[in-house]
Amino acid sequence: MSTTIVNDVLRGGGDRFVYLVSAMAALNGLLFGFDTGIISGAILFINDTFPAVENSALIEGIVVSGAMAGAATGAALGGRLADRIGRRRLIMLSAVVFFLGSFLMAVAPTVEILVAGRLIDGVAIGFASVVGPLYISEIAPPRIRGGLTSMHQLMVTIGILSSYFVNYAFSGSGAWRWMLGAGMIPAVVLGIGVLKMPESPRWLYSHGKPDRARAVLRRTRQGDIEQELGEIKETVERESGTSLTKLLEPWLRPALVVGVGLAILQQITGINAVMYYAPTILESTGFGSAASILATVGIGVVNVVMTVVAIAYIDRVGRRALLLVGTAGMTVTLAILGVIFYLPGLSGVLSITATVCLMLYISFFAIGLGPVFWLLISEIYPLAVRGSAEGVATVTNWLANLAVALSFPILTANIGPSSTFWLFGVFSAVAFAFTFKLVPETKGRTLEAIENDLRENVGVGD
Repeated sequence: MSTTIVNDVLRGGGDRFVYLVSAMAALNGLLFGFDTGIISGAILFINDTFPAVENSALIEGIVVSGAMAGAATGAALGGRLADRIGRRRLIMLSAVVFFLGSFLMAVAPTVEILVAGRLIDGVAIGFASVVGPLYISEIAPPRIRGGLTSMHQLMVTIGILSSYFVNYAFSGSGAWRWMLGAGMIPAVVLGIGVLKMPESPRWLYSHGKPDRARAVLRRTRQGDIEQELGEIKETVERESGTSLTKLLEPWLRPALVVGVGLAILQQITGINAVMYYAPTILESTGFGSAASILATVGIGVVNVVMTVVAIAYIDRVGRRALLLVGTAGMTVTLAILGVIFYLPGLSGVLSITATVCLMLYISFFAIGLGPVFWLLISEIYPLAVRGSAEGVATVTNWLANLAVALSFPILTANIGPSSTFWLFGVFSAVAFAFTFKLVPETKGRTLEAIENDLRENVGVGD
Protein backbone atom coordinates (compact mmCIF):
# COMPACT_ATOMS: atom_id res chain seq x y z
CA MET A 1 0.00 0.00 0.00
CA SER A 2 1.06 3.61 -0.40
CA THR A 3 3.49 5.26 2.03
CA THR A 4 0.70 7.60 3.18
CA ILE A 5 -1.40 4.62 4.23
CA VAL A 6 1.55 2.87 5.92
CA ASN A 7 2.44 5.99 7.91
CA ASP A 8 -1.17 6.54 9.02
CA VAL A 9 -1.50 2.96 10.20
CA LEU A 10 1.79 3.06 12.13
CA ARG A 11 0.83 6.18 14.05
CA GLY A 12 -2.78 5.05 14.54
CA GLY A 13 -4.30 7.65 12.22
CA GLY A 14 -8.00 8.40 11.98
CA ASP A 15 -8.27 6.61 8.66
CA ARG A 16 -8.02 3.17 10.24
CA PHE A 17 -11.74 2.48 9.79
CA VAL A 18 -11.44 3.38 6.10
CA TYR A 19 -8.54 0.95 5.72
CA LEU A 20 -10.51 -1.78 7.45
CA VAL A 21 -13.67 -1.52 5.36
CA SER A 22 -11.63 -1.03 2.17
CA ALA A 23 -9.73 -4.23 2.94
CA MET A 24 -13.02 -6.04 3.46
CA ALA A 25 -14.36 -4.75 0.15
CA ALA A 26 -11.11 -5.72 -1.55
CA LEU A 27 -11.85 -9.35 -0.66
CA ASN A 28 -14.04 -9.22 -3.77
CA GLY A 29 -10.76 -9.19 -5.64
CA LEU A 30 -9.65 -12.30 -3.76
CA LEU A 31 -12.61 -14.22 -5.21
CA PHE A 32 -11.76 -12.86 -8.64
CA GLY A 33 -8.11 -13.86 -8.36
CA PHE A 34 -8.73 -17.25 -6.81
CA ASP A 35 -11.04 -18.29 -9.63
CA THR A 36 -8.55 -16.97 -12.20
CA GLY A 37 -5.65 -18.98 -10.80
CA ILE A 38 -7.28 -22.18 -9.57
CA ILE A 39 -8.36 -23.37 -13.01
CA SER A 40 -4.78 -23.17 -14.31
CA GLY A 41 -3.72 -26.10 -12.11
CA ALA A 42 -7.02 -27.97 -12.04
CA ILE A 43 -7.21 -28.19 -15.84
CA LEU A 44 -4.09 -30.41 -15.88
CA PHE A 45 -6.00 -33.06 -13.92
CA ILE A 46 -9.57 -32.45 -15.12
CA ASN A 47 -8.31 -33.87 -18.42
CA ASP A 48 -7.72 -37.23 -16.70
CA THR A 49 -11.27 -37.38 -15.33
CA PHE A 50 -13.00 -36.13 -18.46
CA PRO A 51 -11.16 -37.32 -21.62
CA ALA A 52 -13.33 -35.07 -23.82
CA VAL A 53 -11.53 -32.06 -22.31
CA GLU A 54 -8.12 -33.50 -23.16
CA ASN A 55 -9.11 -34.46 -26.70
CA SER A 56 -10.58 -31.10 -27.74
CA ALA A 57 -8.97 -27.67 -27.53
CA LEU A 58 -12.45 -26.16 -27.92
CA ILE A 59 -13.91 -28.06 -24.94
CA GLU A 60 -10.85 -27.23 -22.85
CA GLY A 61 -11.35 -23.57 -23.77
CA ILE A 62 -15.04 -23.77 -22.79
CA VAL A 63 -14.20 -25.24 -19.37
CA VAL A 64 -11.62 -22.53 -18.70
CA SER A 65 -13.63 -19.66 -20.17
CA GLY A 66 -17.01 -20.65 -18.69
CA ALA A 67 -16.31 -18.37 -15.73
CA MET A 68 -15.65 -15.48 -18.11
CA ALA A 69 -19.05 -15.90 -19.77
CA GLY A 70 -20.65 -15.89 -16.32
CA ALA A 71 -18.57 -12.89 -15.29
CA ALA A 72 -19.74 -10.89 -18.29
CA THR A 73 -23.33 -11.65 -17.25
CA GLY A 74 -22.58 -10.79 -13.62
CA ALA A 75 -20.93 -7.52 -14.56
CA ALA A 76 -23.86 -6.59 -16.82
CA LEU A 77 -26.27 -7.16 -13.96
CA GLY A 78 -23.89 -5.92 -11.27
CA GLY A 79 -23.72 -2.32 -12.43
CA ARG A 80 -27.49 -1.87 -12.24
CA LEU A 81 -27.73 -3.87 -9.01
CA ALA A 82 -25.01 -1.73 -7.40
CA ASP A 83 -27.06 1.37 -8.21
CA ARG A 84 -30.36 -0.20 -7.19
CA ILE A 85 -29.78 -2.33 -4.06
CA GLY A 86 -26.53 -0.73 -2.90
CA ARG A 87 -22.86 -1.58 -2.93
CA ARG A 88 -22.87 -3.47 0.39
CA ARG A 89 -25.75 -5.81 -0.45
CA LEU A 90 -24.21 -6.66 -3.80
CA ILE A 91 -20.95 -7.63 -2.07
CA MET A 92 -22.90 -10.05 0.12
CA LEU A 93 -24.70 -11.48 -2.91
CA SER A 94 -21.39 -12.07 -4.72
CA ALA A 95 -20.09 -14.07 -1.72
CA VAL A 96 -23.18 -16.30 -1.66
CA VAL A 97 -23.15 -16.98 -5.40
CA PHE A 98 -19.41 -17.72 -5.42
CA PHE A 99 -19.87 -20.26 -2.61
CA LEU A 100 -22.59 -22.05 -4.58
CA GLY A 101 -20.53 -22.13 -7.78
CA SER A 102 -17.45 -23.50 -6.02
CA PHE A 103 -19.49 -26.24 -4.38
CA LEU A 104 -21.05 -27.28 -7.69
CA MET A 105 -17.65 -27.51 -9.40
CA ALA A 106 -16.26 -29.64 -6.58
CA VAL A 107 -19.01 -32.27 -6.95
CA ALA A 108 -19.53 -32.05 -10.74
CA PRO A 109 -20.19 -35.56 -12.18
CA THR A 110 -20.03 -34.40 -15.82
CA VAL A 111 -18.34 -31.78 -17.96
CA GLU A 112 -21.69 -30.03 -18.38
CA ILE A 113 -22.15 -29.64 -14.60
CA LEU A 114 -18.55 -28.49 -14.27
CA VAL A 115 -19.15 -25.77 -16.86
CA ALA A 116 -22.38 -24.79 -15.07
CA GLY A 117 -20.40 -24.36 -11.85
CA ARG A 118 -17.85 -22.25 -13.71
CA LEU A 119 -20.67 -20.07 -15.06
CA ILE A 120 -22.15 -19.55 -11.58
CA ASP A 121 -18.73 -18.74 -10.14
CA GLY A 122 -18.30 -16.31 -13.01
CA VAL A 123 -21.51 -14.45 -12.18
CA ALA A 124 -20.14 -13.89 -8.68
CA ILE A 125 -16.79 -12.56 -9.84
CA GLY A 126 -18.62 -10.36 -12.35
CA PHE A 127 -20.49 -8.82 -9.41
CA ALA A 128 -17.26 -8.58 -7.43
CA SER A 129 -15.26 -6.93 -10.20
CA VAL A 130 -17.86 -4.16 -10.47
CA VAL A 131 -18.66 -3.50 -6.85
CA GLY A 132 -15.26 -3.88 -5.17
CA PRO A 133 -13.43 -0.92 -6.76
CA LEU A 134 -16.68 1.08 -6.88
CA TYR A 135 -17.30 0.77 -3.14
CA ILE A 136 -13.72 1.60 -2.17
CA SER A 137 -13.53 4.63 -4.47
CA GLU A 138 -16.65 6.06 -2.82
CA ILE A 139 -15.70 5.28 0.78
CA ALA A 140 -12.08 6.51 0.56
CA PRO A 141 -10.83 10.13 0.99
CA PRO A 142 -9.30 11.59 -2.22
CA ARG A 143 -5.73 11.75 -0.87
CA ILE A 144 -5.52 7.95 -0.44
CA ARG A 145 -8.21 6.82 -2.89
CA GLY A 146 -5.74 5.52 -5.46
CA GLY A 147 -3.87 3.30 -3.03
CA LEU A 148 -7.01 2.01 -1.37
CA THR A 149 -8.89 1.29 -4.60
CA SER A 150 -5.82 -0.52 -5.90
CA MET A 151 -6.10 -2.85 -2.92
CA HIS A 152 -8.75 -4.58 -5.02
CA GLN A 153 -6.11 -5.50 -7.59
CA LEU A 154 -3.68 -6.46 -4.81
CA MET A 155 -6.27 -8.90 -3.49
CA VAL A 156 -6.72 -10.24 -7.03
CA THR A 157 -3.01 -11.07 -7.10
CA ILE A 158 -3.13 -12.56 -3.58
CA GLY A 159 -6.12 -14.65 -4.67
CA ILE A 160 -4.17 -15.88 -7.68
CA LEU A 161 -1.12 -16.67 -5.54
CA SER A 162 -3.18 -18.51 -2.91
CA SER A 163 -4.83 -20.55 -5.66
CA TYR A 164 -1.38 -21.54 -6.94
CA PHE A 165 -0.46 -22.80 -3.46
CA VAL A 166 -3.72 -24.75 -3.32
CA ASN A 167 -2.98 -26.19 -6.77
CA TYR A 168 0.50 -27.25 -5.68
CA ALA A 169 -0.79 -28.76 -2.42
CA PHE A 170 -3.16 -31.06 -4.33
CA SER A 171 -1.00 -31.59 -7.43
CA GLY A 172 0.58 -34.78 -6.04
CA SER A 173 -2.79 -36.50 -5.83
CA GLY A 174 -4.34 -34.70 -8.81
CA ALA A 175 -7.32 -33.77 -6.60
CA TRP A 176 -8.81 -31.11 -8.83
CA ARG A 177 -12.17 -31.25 -7.02
CA TRP A 178 -10.50 -30.09 -3.81
CA MET A 179 -8.75 -27.34 -5.76
CA LEU A 180 -12.00 -25.94 -7.13
CA GLY A 181 -13.98 -26.54 -3.92
CA ALA A 182 -11.45 -24.52 -1.89
CA GLY A 183 -13.08 -21.39 -3.32
CA MET A 184 -15.84 -21.79 -0.72
CA ILE A 185 -13.43 -20.59 1.99
CA PRO A 186 -12.79 -17.01 0.71
CA ALA A 187 -16.52 -16.72 -0.07
CA VAL A 188 -17.34 -17.39 3.60
CA VAL A 189 -14.68 -14.90 4.75
CA LEU A 190 -16.12 -12.18 2.50
CA GLY A 191 -19.69 -12.94 3.61
CA ILE A 192 -18.69 -12.48 7.26
CA GLY A 193 -16.58 -9.40 6.56
CA VAL A 194 -19.35 -7.50 4.79
CA LEU A 195 -21.40 -7.47 7.99
CA LYS A 196 -19.03 -4.82 9.41
CA MET A 197 -19.10 -2.54 6.37
CA PRO A 198 -21.20 0.64 6.05
CA GLU A 199 -22.96 1.57 2.82
CA SER A 200 -21.31 4.04 0.44
CA PRO A 201 -22.12 7.66 1.44
CA ARG A 202 -22.67 8.65 -2.20
CA TRP A 203 -25.17 5.82 -2.71
CA LEU A 204 -26.95 6.70 0.54
CA TYR A 205 -27.31 10.35 -0.40
CA SER A 206 -28.50 9.55 -3.92
CA HIS A 207 -31.21 7.32 -2.38
CA GLY A 208 -32.61 9.96 -0.03
CA LYS A 209 -30.64 9.13 3.11
CA PRO A 210 -28.50 12.27 3.73
CA ASP A 211 -28.25 11.75 7.51
CA ARG A 212 -26.82 8.26 7.09
CA ALA A 213 -24.48 9.54 4.38
CA ARG A 214 -23.23 12.26 6.77
CA ALA A 215 -22.71 9.66 9.52
CA VAL A 216 -20.60 7.47 7.21
CA LEU A 217 -18.51 10.46 6.12
CA ARG A 218 -17.85 11.34 9.77
CA ARG A 219 -16.46 7.83 10.29
CA THR A 220 -14.35 7.84 7.13
CA ARG A 221 -13.02 11.43 6.96
CA GLN A 222 -10.81 13.64 9.08
CA GLY A 223 -11.92 17.24 9.68
CA ASP A 224 -14.86 19.07 8.10
CA ILE A 225 -17.07 16.92 5.89
CA GLU A 226 -19.57 19.57 4.84
CA GLN A 227 -17.70 20.60 1.68
CA GLU A 228 -17.61 17.03 0.35
CA LEU A 229 -21.23 16.49 1.38
CA GLY A 230 -22.14 19.66 -0.50
CA GLU A 231 -20.35 18.42 -3.62
CA ILE A 232 -22.22 15.13 -3.39
CA LYS A 233 -25.52 16.98 -2.95
CA GLU A 234 -24.84 19.21 -5.96
CA THR A 235 -23.93 16.23 -8.14
CA VAL A 236 -26.97 14.18 -7.07
CA GLU A 237 -29.38 17.08 -7.71
CA ARG A 238 -27.82 17.90 -11.07
CA GLU A 239 -27.96 14.32 -12.30
CA SER A 240 -31.28 13.20 -10.84
CA GLY A 241 -33.12 11.01 -13.32
CA THR A 242 -30.15 10.40 -15.60
CA SER A 243 -29.73 7.08 -17.36
CA LEU A 244 -27.02 4.99 -18.92
CA THR A 245 -27.67 6.64 -22.31
CA LYS A 246 -26.06 9.73 -20.79
CA LEU A 247 -22.70 8.08 -21.51
CA LEU A 248 -23.32 8.77 -25.20
CA GLU A 249 -23.47 12.53 -24.63
CA PRO A 250 -20.48 14.40 -26.09
CA TRP A 251 -19.01 15.49 -22.76
CA LEU A 252 -18.96 11.89 -21.48
CA ARG A 253 -17.63 10.21 -24.61
CA PRO A 254 -13.97 10.57 -23.56
CA ALA A 255 -14.72 8.66 -20.34
CA LEU A 256 -16.60 5.99 -22.29
CA VAL A 257 -13.74 5.57 -24.77
CA VAL A 258 -11.11 5.37 -22.00
CA GLY A 259 -13.07 2.87 -19.90
CA VAL A 260 -14.05 0.55 -22.73
CA GLY A 261 -10.69 0.90 -24.48
CA LEU A 262 -8.66 -0.03 -21.40
CA ALA A 263 -11.11 -2.85 -20.65
CA ILE A 264 -10.35 -4.46 -24.01
CA LEU A 265 -6.63 -3.73 -24.01
CA GLN A 266 -6.11 -5.13 -20.51
CA GLN A 267 -7.23 -8.53 -21.80
CA ILE A 268 -6.04 -8.73 -25.41
CA THR A 269 -2.51 -8.05 -24.25
CA GLY A 270 -2.67 -11.63 -22.98
CA ILE A 271 -2.59 -11.44 -19.19
CA ASN A 272 -5.26 -14.00 -18.45
CA ALA A 273 -4.06 -16.35 -21.17
CA VAL A 274 -0.86 -16.47 -19.14
CA MET A 275 -2.72 -16.76 -15.81
CA TYR A 276 -5.11 -19.50 -16.95
CA TYR A 277 -2.53 -21.50 -18.89
CA ALA A 278 0.76 -20.72 -17.11
CA PRO A 279 1.35 -24.34 -15.97
CA THR A 280 0.42 -25.58 -19.45
CA ILE A 281 2.82 -23.06 -21.03
CA LEU A 282 5.64 -24.04 -18.68
CA GLU A 283 4.93 -27.75 -19.15
CA SER A 284 5.48 -27.22 -22.87
CA THR A 285 9.00 -25.93 -22.11
CA GLY A 286 10.01 -29.22 -20.47
CA PHE A 287 8.82 -28.91 -16.86
CA GLY A 288 6.72 -31.68 -15.32
CA SER A 289 3.19 -31.02 -14.01
CA ALA A 290 4.19 -30.45 -10.37
CA ALA A 291 7.26 -28.42 -11.36
CA SER A 292 5.14 -26.27 -13.70
CA ILE A 293 2.69 -25.49 -10.90
CA LEU A 294 5.57 -24.72 -8.51
CA ALA A 295 7.13 -22.35 -11.07
CA THR A 296 3.72 -20.73 -11.41
CA VAL A 297 3.77 -20.02 -7.66
CA GLY A 298 6.90 -17.93 -8.32
CA ILE A 299 5.00 -16.01 -10.99
CA GLY A 300 2.20 -15.42 -8.47
CA VAL A 301 4.66 -14.08 -5.87
CA VAL A 302 6.07 -11.63 -8.42
CA ASN A 303 2.53 -10.54 -9.28
CA VAL A 304 1.75 -9.72 -5.63
CA VAL A 305 5.06 -7.93 -4.97
CA MET A 306 4.85 -5.71 -8.05
CA THR A 307 1.21 -4.85 -7.32
CA VAL A 308 2.36 -3.62 -3.89
CA VAL A 309 4.96 -1.50 -5.69
CA ALA A 310 2.24 -0.04 -7.92
CA ILE A 311 0.07 0.80 -4.93
CA ALA A 312 3.02 2.54 -3.27
CA TYR A 313 3.44 4.87 -6.26
CA ILE A 314 -0.02 5.25 -7.76
CA ASP A 315 -0.91 8.29 -5.64
CA ARG A 316 2.58 9.77 -6.05
CA VAL A 317 3.55 9.42 -9.72
CA GLY A 318 -0.01 9.08 -11.05
CA ARG A 319 -1.98 6.69 -13.18
CA ARG A 320 -0.65 7.61 -16.64
CA ALA A 321 3.04 7.12 -15.80
CA LEU A 322 2.44 3.62 -14.45
CA LEU A 323 0.37 2.69 -17.49
CA LEU A 324 3.04 3.92 -19.90
CA VAL A 325 5.89 2.11 -18.16
CA GLY A 326 3.83 -1.06 -17.79
CA THR A 327 2.64 -1.32 -21.38
CA ALA A 328 6.12 -0.55 -22.75
CA GLY A 329 7.63 -3.34 -20.62
CA MET A 330 4.91 -5.80 -21.64
CA THR A 331 5.61 -5.09 -25.31
CA VAL A 332 9.31 -5.90 -24.93
CA THR A 333 8.89 -9.05 -22.82
CA LEU A 334 6.23 -10.49 -25.11
CA ALA A 335 8.51 -9.94 -28.11
CA ILE A 336 11.27 -11.88 -26.32
CA LEU A 337 8.87 -14.66 -25.33
CA GLY A 338 7.87 -15.02 -28.97
CA VAL A 339 11.52 -15.45 -29.93
CA ILE A 340 12.11 -18.07 -27.20
CA PHE A 341 9.14 -20.17 -28.31
CA TYR A 342 10.19 -19.78 -31.94
CA LEU A 343 13.48 -21.54 -31.23
CA PRO A 344 13.41 -25.36 -31.56
CA GLY A 345 13.85 -27.77 -28.66
CA LEU A 346 12.86 -25.77 -25.58
CA SER A 347 14.69 -27.13 -22.54
CA GLY A 348 17.27 -26.23 -19.93
CA VAL A 349 18.36 -22.61 -20.19
CA LEU A 350 15.53 -21.67 -22.53
CA SER A 351 12.94 -23.08 -20.11
CA ILE A 352 14.36 -20.94 -17.32
CA THR A 353 14.57 -17.91 -19.63
CA ALA A 354 10.92 -18.36 -20.61
CA THR A 355 9.94 -18.48 -16.94
CA VAL A 356 11.92 -15.30 -16.20
CA CYS A 357 10.29 -13.54 -19.17
CA LEU A 358 6.84 -14.56 -17.96
CA MET A 359 7.71 -13.11 -14.54
CA LEU A 360 8.88 -9.83 -16.10
CA TYR A 361 5.74 -9.66 -18.22
CA ILE A 362 3.61 -10.17 -15.12
CA SER A 363 5.65 -7.49 -13.30
CA PHE A 364 4.96 -4.86 -15.93
CA PHE A 365 1.27 -5.77 -16.03
CA ALA A 366 1.08 -5.58 -12.23
CA ILE A 367 2.37 -2.00 -12.10
CA GLY A 368 0.25 -0.74 -14.99
CA LEU A 369 -2.80 -2.24 -16.66
CA GLY A 370 -3.57 -4.49 -13.69
CA PRO A 371 -4.41 -1.97 -10.95
CA VAL A 372 -4.79 1.22 -12.99
CA PHE A 373 -7.66 0.01 -15.17
CA TRP A 374 -9.84 -0.88 -12.18
CA LEU A 375 -8.94 2.38 -10.43
CA LEU A 376 -9.70 4.59 -13.43
CA ILE A 377 -13.12 3.11 -14.16
CA SER A 378 -14.08 3.79 -10.55
CA GLU A 379 -13.02 7.44 -10.91
CA ILE A 380 -13.92 8.79 -14.34
CA TYR A 381 -17.71 8.34 -14.44
CA PRO A 382 -20.34 10.68 -12.90
CA LEU A 383 -22.15 9.59 -9.75
CA ALA A 384 -25.58 9.13 -11.35
CA VAL A 385 -24.33 6.40 -13.69
CA ARG A 386 -21.13 5.31 -11.95
CA GLY A 387 -22.31 1.80 -11.07
CA SER A 388 -23.89 1.19 -14.46
CA ALA A 389 -20.98 2.75 -16.37
CA GLU A 390 -18.51 0.60 -14.46
CA GLY A 391 -20.71 -2.31 -15.43
CA VAL A 392 -20.31 -1.43 -19.12
CA ALA A 393 -16.52 -1.31 -18.81
CA THR A 394 -16.43 -4.48 -16.74
CA VAL A 395 -18.71 -6.41 -19.11
CA THR A 396 -16.44 -5.39 -21.96
CA ASN A 397 -13.43 -6.53 -19.94
CA TRP A 398 -14.94 -9.93 -19.25
CA LEU A 399 -16.05 -10.44 -22.85
CA ALA A 400 -12.50 -9.70 -23.98
CA ASN A 401 -11.26 -12.06 -21.25
CA LEU A 402 -13.64 -14.73 -22.53
CA ALA A 403 -12.41 -14.30 -26.10
CA VAL A 404 -8.77 -14.62 -25.07
CA ALA A 405 -9.30 -17.61 -22.75
CA LEU A 406 -11.38 -19.45 -25.36
CA SER A 407 -9.07 -18.69 -28.27
CA PHE A 408 -5.64 -19.15 -26.64
CA PRO A 409 -5.45 -22.97 -26.97
CA ILE A 410 -6.83 -22.68 -30.50
CA LEU A 411 -4.33 -19.96 -31.44
CA THR A 412 -1.35 -21.86 -30.06
CA ALA A 413 -2.51 -25.04 -31.84
CA ASN A 414 -2.87 -23.26 -35.20
CA ILE A 415 -0.33 -20.41 -35.38
CA GLY A 416 1.99 -21.56 -32.61
CA PRO A 417 2.93 -20.02 -29.24
CA SER A 418 5.55 -17.69 -30.70
CA SER A 419 3.12 -15.95 -33.06
CA THR A 420 0.53 -15.81 -30.28
CA PHE A 421 2.93 -14.00 -27.95
CA TRP A 422 3.95 -11.62 -30.74
CA LEU A 423 0.27 -10.85 -31.34
CA PHE A 424 -0.14 -9.98 -27.66
CA GLY A 425 2.97 -7.80 -27.98
CA VAL A 426 1.41 -5.81 -30.82
CA PHE A 427 -1.68 -5.19 -28.69
CA SER A 428 0.58 -4.05 -25.82
CA ALA A 429 2.13 -1.47 -28.13
CA VAL A 430 -1.37 -0.31 -29.06
CA ALA A 431 -2.16 0.01 -25.32
CA PHE A 432 0.89 2.27 -24.89
CA ALA A 433 -0.24 4.55 -27.73
CA PHE A 434 -3.83 4.59 -26.43
CA THR A 435 -2.67 5.62 -22.95
CA PHE A 436 -0.35 8.33 -24.27
CA LYS A 437 -3.07 9.87 -26.40
CA LEU A 438 -6.30 9.48 -24.42
CA VAL A 439 -5.97 8.48 -20.75
CA PRO A 440 -6.44 11.35 -18.24
CA GLU A 441 -4.56 11.87 -14.97
CA THR A 442 -6.87 11.69 -11.93
CA LYS A 443 -4.55 11.51 -8.93
CA GLY A 444 -5.40 13.71 -5.95
CA ARG A 445 -8.74 14.92 -7.31
CA THR A 446 -12.19 14.41 -5.80
CA LEU A 447 -14.63 12.38 -7.87
CA GLU A 448 -16.75 15.50 -8.29
CA ALA A 449 -13.74 17.50 -9.57
CA ILE A 450 -12.98 14.77 -12.13
CA GLU A 451 -16.58 14.99 -13.33
CA ASN A 452 -16.32 18.78 -13.62
CA ASP A 453 -13.16 18.34 -15.70
CA LEU A 454 -15.12 16.20 -18.11
CA ARG A 455 -17.88 18.80 -18.30
CA GLU A 456 -15.36 21.49 -19.13
CA ASN A 457 -13.57 19.17 -21.56
CA VAL A 458 -10.24 19.39 -19.72
CA GLY A 459 -7.96 16.74 -18.32
CA VAL A 460 -8.06 14.20 -21.18
CA GLY A 461 -4.54 13.57 -22.33
CA ASP A 462 -3.29 15.90 -19.57
